[in-house]
Amino acid sequence: MSDFLDQVEAAVPALRRYARALTRNVDLADDLVQDCLERAISRRGLFRPSGPVRAWLFTILLNLFRNSVRADKRRGQTVDIDSMVIEPSTPAPQPGHIALAEMARAIETLPLDQKEALLLIVLEGVSYAEAATMLGIPQGTLMSRLGRARAALRTLTGMPAEPHLRTVK
Repeated sequence: MSDFLDQVEAAVPALRRYARALTRNVDLADDLVQDCLERAISRRGLFRPSGPVRAWLFTILLNLFRNSVRADKRRGQTVDIDSMVIEPSTPAPQPGHIALAEMARAIETLPLDQKEALLLIVLEGVSYAEAATMLGIPQGTLMSRLGRARAALRTLTGMPAEPHLRTVK
């Protein structure tokens, strides 16, 4: 029991990072992680130790996130009053911040399946095999989604395509 809770506790920072990247809202991410932890602890009898607890937690988090996305689509979009700025905004003078904001906007436009795969691999540093297990897809499908996501990000951010190498005889 305590080993299970220790593994759950060790996974919390990674869950929070991934939830914040998925939701792009600190409060929603914290709620998502809290719901994930509550569900995992209350249903720990369903955990089968065939894999790591961390992967099981990420699967729960993803399922909760997907459910909330579906529910939000049914409810319609809400706009936070604080985000409604009347005054003209000025872009950040630092090029790094601009590039980071541009990349974040580009990631937001990706289809959900590509975004989930990209964030697991790039943000969390999860292996391809573990990410495929967490998402419940074959590893080849994961790699295909990653390729499409990376290509879309190159196009959206104006980055040049990877160079095509030719064989010289």
